[in-house]
Amino acid sequence: MRLTMLVAAALLLAACGSREPLRPAPGDSMPPAPAMASEPPTTDELMEPTPIARPERVDELLTRSEEREDDRFDLPPQ
Repeated sequence: MRLTMLVAAALLLAACGSREPLRPAPGDSMPPAPAMASEPPTTDELMEPTPIARPERVDELLTRSEEREDDRFDLPPQ
């Protein structure tokens, strides 16, 4: 019984990994092309996040210990 459940679970997980080109649902159409675009974007282009949606990290990690400059706004509590 346990082996049957394990095989069934493995088959279900393997089936959800199939890759097919994305298509709109039946009765729906692709989104309209942007105003200045010469051709509508493909499904792969629509699935790719924009730089605003996933920005790259711009801060640098601390690579070595450095002495901090004096901060005139770092006041002790009153």
